Amino acid sequence: MDKNLKEFDVANYLDNNELIASYLNEILKDGNMDEFFEALNDIARAKGISKNSFQDSLDKSLKANSHPRFDTVLKVLDSVGIKLKAIA
Repeated sequence: MDKNLKEFDVANYLDNNELIASYLNEILKDGNMDEFFEALNDIARAKGISKNSFQDSLDKSLKANSHPRFDTVLKVLDSVGIKLKAIA
């Protein structure tokens, strides 16, 4: 592998809420909650949330197999300006 290549980080490309919503919708299609929590972590990093005082807590809450509480998920979504919506 070329040492000059940087590892791809999706957080570098999540620069607006419409793109973030599309990213989450794609992740949710499979129903894999570990991927969803990782995506939330990507979004938090893209929005600069992980750079503040609760970085360690956020990283622990949103990594694979962590099973965060639903209120934690809602708080992260709210802090990045994303709302959940049920559609029938």
